[in-house]
Parts: sequence; C-alpha cells; structure tokens
Amino acid sequence: MNANRKDLEKYKKENYLIEYKKEIDKGNIVVGQELYLELENLLSDFDNKEYYFDRTDTLKRIDFMENCVRLTKSPYYNKPMKLMLWQKAFLEAVYSFKMAVDGTDRFKQVLLLIARKNTKSETCSGLGLTELVIGNAGSDIVCSSNNNDQAAIVYEAINTMRQLIDPLDQDTKKNQICILNKMTNSRVFKLSDRTKNKEGRNIDFAIVDETNEMKDDVIIKSIEQSQSLKENPKLIEITTEGFVVDGHLDRTLQRARKIITGESDGVADKRFLPWLYTQDSEQEIWNGNRQNKLWMKSNPTIGTIKRWDYLEEQVDKAKTSKIDRVFVLAKDFNIKTSENASWLNLEDFDYDCKFDLNDFRDSICMGAVDLSQTTDLTCAKVLLMKPNNNRKYICTKYFIPESKLKDDKNDWSAGARYEEWAKEGFITVCEGNDVVLSQVADWFWSLYELYGIRLYKCGYDQKFSKEWIHRMNDYGFTETGENKDLVVILQNAQTLSNAMKLTEADLKNKYVFYNNNPVDKWCFENAGIRIDNNDMALCVKKEKNKRIDGTVTLIILYEVYRRYRTEFMQYIESMQKED
Repeated sequence: MNANRKDLEKYKKENYLIEYKKEIDKGNIVVGQELYLELENLLSDFDNKEYYFDRTDTLKRIDFMENCVRLTKSPYYNKPMKLMLWQKAFLEAVYSFKMAVDGTDRFKQVLLLIARKNTKSETCSGLGLTELVIGNAGSDIVCSSNNNDQAAIVYEAINTMRQLIDPLDQDTKKNQICILNKMTNSRVFKLSDRTKNKEGRNIDFAIVDETNEMKDDVIIKSIEQSQSLKENPKLIEITTEGFVVDGHLDRTLQRARKIITGESDGVADKRFLPWLYTQDSEQEIWNGNRQNKLWMKSNPTIGTIKRWDYLEEQVDKAKTSKIDRVFVLAKDFNIKTSENASWLNLEDFDYDCKFDLNDFRDSICMGAVDLSQTTDLTCAKVLLMKPNNNRKYICTKYFIPESKLKDDKNDWSAGARYEEWAKEGFITVCEGNDVVLSQVADWFWSLYELYGIRLYKCGYDQKFSKEWIHRMNDYGFTETGENKDLVVILQNAQTLSNAMKLTEADLKNKYVFYNNNPVDKWCFENAGIRIDNNDMALCVKKEKNKRIDGTVTLIILYEVYRRYRTEFMQYIESMQKED
C-alpha cells in the first residue's frame, strides 16, 4: 500500500508541489505568506509517518483534464484545458497525500480562496467532469451553493464540457434531475439552500461555490453528514471573499489560518486543506504593478487568464470610489472590509457649500422623504439646480417628536445635538411622542408659498407614508397614474446602488451644496456601506445609535433625479429662456 523509500525520495525531487515552490522561491511566481506557509507544511509532511505520497490519482486526473476536457468560456471555448502550475500543485495536494493507516486520501475537506476571474469555477467544473468519467463507479457528485442559480454555474459548465466530448450522448446524458454516466451510474446533481430534503443523501464528491454568501453552515453540514460512510469523500469549497459578517466563510477562514500556523492540529484539522490566495497587506494593492507582481498573490492567473489592464482599471476606480473600493478589495484581492467602515471620508463633505434659497425663487425642484414615527429622524429634502451647472443645491428639514428631546441620551453620546439644531431651525419638533407626518407635507408646500419653489417629483418609501400622502394629496400631488408626482423608491440595494454611487461622486467633486447643514454632516459621518456579491451598495449605520436618515434621504433624492433628470433639466432650461 505504501510507496517504497525509493519512490518517496523521487517524489521529494519531482512533483508539482515542489516545482511550484521552486518557482516561487526564484521569484517567477509571487504568493502570499499564507499559501507559502501551507506549501512548507505540505512539503514537510513528506517525512510525516502518518501519511505517504502517491501521485497515481493526481496524474490520472491531470491527464484526463488536459487531454479530454474542453473549456466552456470565450475566448477559450472548446480549447483543451491546459492546467497552469498552480492548478497542478493544487491537485497534487488534494489527491497525492494518503493516510498511512488505510491508504485513503488524507484530505476530505478543501478550501480554495481565490479572487474572481481566476478560473476557480472552470477548474472545479473540469474536476467534476473528471470524477464523473474516471472516478469511482456509482458516485454521487454534487454542485452546491446558496441558491439554484449559483449552483447551476458549475453544474452547467460540467454539462457543456460533457457535451463537447460526448456530443451524441453515447456514454453520458443529462436529464431534468442529473448528469449521468451510463457506464458507471455515477451522476452529478445540484444542491442548494432551497433544495428540499437536503438530508439523507450519499454524496461522494461535492463542489460548493461562493461560500462567502452563507450565513450559516446548513449546506456544508448536510453534505458532511451525507459523506459519513464514504472512504474517500471530497468537499471542496471554492470562493472569493465576501461581505457577510460572521458567516460560514469567516469561521472557516479562522479555522484554516489556525491550521496553517499550527495552532490547530486536531484529527479533523489534519484532513482539511486550506489553499488561500491572499495579499499580505492592503498597501500591496495600491503599490502593486506588473513589475513587482504583488497582485499575483490573490490572482494566480494574472497575465495568463486574468488581464493586467482589467485589474489596473479596477484598482484605479477603487482609489476614487469607496463603493468600488470595498467591492474590488473583496472580489479582486480577497480583503474583506468591515461593514462598519465609513462610506464617506471627512474631506468628501466637509467643505463650504452655503447658498441662499432666495436665489431659487420661482424655481422647480425634486423632493425626497425618509419617513419615521418615533425613534428615527424624519427627513425631507429638495434638490435645486441652475442651467449649465453640475451643482445640486439641497434644502433640508428634519423632524423629531418632542419626547426625543427629553430622552436622547444614546443619540447625545453618538453626537446628536437635537435641541441646539432645533433652535437653529434645522429641526422641527413635533408635539408628543410621534412625528406628525402631515407637517412634512406642509414643509414642501411652505417652499412654494414662501419662495415659489414648485415640487416636480418626490420620492418616498411606503413605510409610514399614509398620513404624509393624504396631506400631499390635499396639496394636489398624486401617487398614481402616468404623470404621478409622488414616486415610490424602495430602500434596497438594487434600487439605490447607482444613486449611491452618483451621490458619492458628486460629494467628492464638491457638487453637493447642502448649506453646511450640521444634521446632514452628522448623518454623513455616521454612514457606513454594505456591498453584495453583485456590486450593489446600500447605506447602513456604522453604529446602532448613529442616525443616517439625512444620508439615506439624499440617496433617495438622487434616485429621483436619476429617473427624471432629462425632463427636470428641460424644465430648468426653459425657465431660464423665459427669464
């Protein structure tokens, strides 16, 4: 069963792990400290009597992948899968280490953390097809993720690869349930959080994609349980970094890093392979370039598959946009940014931006509200513009219940100065325990009565909106029909992400003249950012007691502006001609 001593000495000189490390030591390949330490751990295990090294399974799979598997994506469609050195070294680690006691594969669970567009899905799809065709007969192979669409990425790639080598379905076929090897009855099927009856399966080999989105371990635990009777189970997690805080990936990475550093060496830890492409510091991203190859640490295919110019463009955008920065750090460099991180820097909004509302007499404006009843601030804003000018002039009024002034200890410690701001006219205090939402509507009408400023469109979220809409109706504003004045703006990332990006860009360019409103400034300071895997952004609180209602209202206002910008600017230009 064990390789003899002669073979062992040969393997110490000739295998992809050693070749990979030699290229790293020569400086031809650059990896982060975490992967380098793990490579040293693996090479030291050549002398560990718990394991022995046999390349048979590795070479068999590499041979099939390079000589049979065809690629599925442009510009490499239908071309042979020629594995890079890092892929071969990875497969070497997964398949060549055996347990001395029984000859089974050492590694049952694998974590491949790698930046986007570095062939993780294509590599593992090729491996999945390999297991279907040359793996053990009767195997159940699973493509899994958080939802069916994500699980389908690897599944459909396996099927495309299958069709390219078996176009007439002579040896394999796909039906509504699975992809089947007719000769061995091995099959590939999908499993996700939405799959019913996840328990009670008999899974041999699992590829779990984008585990960064998982808040819990339900899918992983279900797969592990289903593999309990298997001699050589494999559970391979493939993912980039993500944005879920304290989710499955955070816990798995914590465990992986303890294994790498030797802090954890339990029985289960010895059967877990962490393969992490990570940067050693964020500074490497801003200082990285083609010459020093620092970006290669999280992007092993750069210059071969992933393009340098693409990554240069992403980094350049990340330097000027916090939204792009958070996404690029996570997805292109595997660096998670805390959700509590500030969305805006102080210099983005701390500038002189005063104006006189009298300059906009008889103008037209866009409006937005963020309505509440008790604990939160209610905020109303209007946006005014001048012809041939990119500046947005923002007039704001906040509303709080009277009871908030008497019991605002938490907000006071968070920086709120409600009583002071109310005396200065930035906040209207409503009698009792609730905000009187009809007074918010009255404020919009007061702009018309005092300055002749007419409201064109106003965005609102449906929550708490009934009383406000009723009073707006009294003033002649409608929320139905093709020419409605009041527009529902849902407060979610899909709706507000583009508006948030535009708001950030305008603040950085000092186009937002918010009259140095101190409540606005406080809300800007309190604003954090949450990004999802689709690069959608949402404004969130940095801390529980810090209010962001003014910031959210500004983003809603920008969404209204985005939707009706053309008509709005036409009105402004026509009014100038009339003057």
